[in-house]
Amino acid sequence: MYSKNSLFTLFEKTGLTEESKMKFQFEDFLTRENDQWHWQLPEKFNIAHACVTQHVESGNGENIALIVEDHLLGTKQLSYHALEEQSARLASVFSSQKIDEGDRVLIRLPNSTDYPVSFFGCLRYGAIAVPTSTLLAASEVAYLAKDSGAKVLITAKSMWQELHSLIHEQTQLKAVYLAGPGEMPEQPENSDIRLLDFDSLLNEAEPSTEINPSSPNDPAYLVYTSGTTGYPKGVLHGHRALIGRLPASRYWFDFKPGDRIMHSGKFNWTYVLGSALMDPLFHGHTVIVHEGPNDASTWPKLIKKHDCTVFIGVPTIYRQIIQKTEFSASDVPSLRHCMSAGEHLSDEMLIAWRNRFAMDVYEAIGMSEFSYYISQHKEAAIKPGAAGFPQPGHNVQLLDGEGNPAAVNDEGMIAIPENDPGLFLSYWQLPEETEKARHSGYFFTGDYARVDEQGYIWFLGRKDDIINTFGYRVSPHEIERVIKTHPAVADCVALGEDIGKDKTLVSICIILAANQKATEQELLDFGVANLAKYKAPKIVHFYSDFPRTKNGKVLRKQLVAELEQKRLSQKLHGEAS
Repeated sequence: MYSKNSLFTLFEKTGLTEESKMKFQFEDFLTRENDQWHWQLPEKFNIAHACVTQHVESGNGENIALIVEDHLLGTKQLSYHALEEQSARLASVFSSQKIDEGDRVLIRLPNSTDYPVSFFGCLRYGAIAVPTSTLLAASEVAYLAKDSGAKVLITAKSMWQELHSLIHEQTQLKAVYLAGPGEMPEQPENSDIRLLDFDSLLNEAEPSTEINPSSPNDPAYLVYTSGTTGYPKGVLHGHRALIGRLPASRYWFDFKPGDRIMHSGKFNWTYVLGSALMDPLFHGHTVIVHEGPNDASTWPKLIKKHDCTVFIGVPTIYRQIIQKTEFSASDVPSLRHCMSAGEHLSDEMLIAWRNRFAMDVYEAIGMSEFSYYISQHKEAAIKPGAAGFPQPGHNVQLLDGEGNPAAVNDEGMIAIPENDPGLFLSYWQLPEETEKARHSGYFFTGDYARVDEQGYIWFLGRKDDIINTFGYRVSPHEIERVIKTHPAVADCVALGEDIGKDKTLVSICIILAANQKATEQELLDFGVANLAKYKAPKIVHFYSDFPRTKNGKVLRKQLVAELEQKRLSQKLHGEAS
């Protein structure tokens, strides 16, 4: 589907000299023979060992793995040796509390040094880490706890007040580990769930010397993504996922010895979990993250303070830096490489960034089931609007409606071979849905794209209703399920409403119940109270009925078109007056 010879020539120009100091080499996992890439998976592979232990064993334990800039707690850092010791202590805690291999551990923490300790501690022990956003409402966290069957929740003391209602939910939780500063709350009455101090647990435990002898296909972590049923859907990944992202480490990150990576995201997101935690640490680099309120100036200031060489963000962050600050290349002399994902960076912003910072922003495409697998890279000129190339090792195919390779410049669904190590293992407890996504040896992503004569991929998006707002992918069905619980709402439809260039807000179209009243502000407040902030509607439209098919199905695209026409009409009317 692309010019292999030209692409291989480009890819072979790059290399990772720091790999010579690592136990694991790129070529141990991925080699090329006769213009074909071949994966070799080891018999045993554990992400915690690959990201942490190997660096201690190679004599680099004193190198800094993570620096956290917290607006309240100041600057805190964690060496590879400290991360190894603390995650080993957590493994001992799990053992003493009879947590079994394969048990799920829900992690709801801010960006902090406790996060990698919790995540790698789970994987080291053989438990399944379940990262979850700090933006989720208590009811949403309760659903994840129930669906995953988590036995332990690790969260911050400062967050417990908003989560304490979990005690009364029917979950399998046995204990809640409360991390960070602050007083421990009292033990709940009439509950079998124990509240335990995370720091005390670690301090009192002896570091475990054992690492679970995982195979690459053993479960490692479970992430949740917006589902089409109105409920989040669990996506289970194996330890092999780290191996599957090796091509990105070389051809998107462009890692160099001594890199210091500034990431603007939160660890709980799949994109950040890989690009800010697992991938940089696998290669022994230092990651810098921020916790707390921030503005557009936060990121350039931190890049300069920590001599960061790589910056990773989402288009919204790049846009804010360009539009709201005067920072330029001279203010961040250490910076050499910028990356973005989550949504498309507009051509306008790419050009503005080039002009201001004298460098490109390299984009990638990924998904919860497969992380990032198509990207731009330094050895090929960026075509504005194009997503880049499939990374070596990922035999991406574009298939037409008959399951055949799509012709050049024709639309096709992106399909991934089922044996690609970067691909997820299964949808959690949804075997039928897992099977439905697999066809003749391929995983059908549901995303569509086309490829041009030079092999560039042009991403067209999904043929479904998922809302992409400021880098977050949100299921409208999940929003609708919650808003429909309002007593004044008879029916509703959630949409992504474009209100400006590269700016999409969640809007909600409402049909009020008979003899009921509700103001726009009341409904907005209800959304904020019961949904994560990024999911909560920002605009309300009232309807007497929606456009529908003969079978009663709402015509979402027609609704979107009507709202766009309405907005345009209002704009023209305002200009005329």
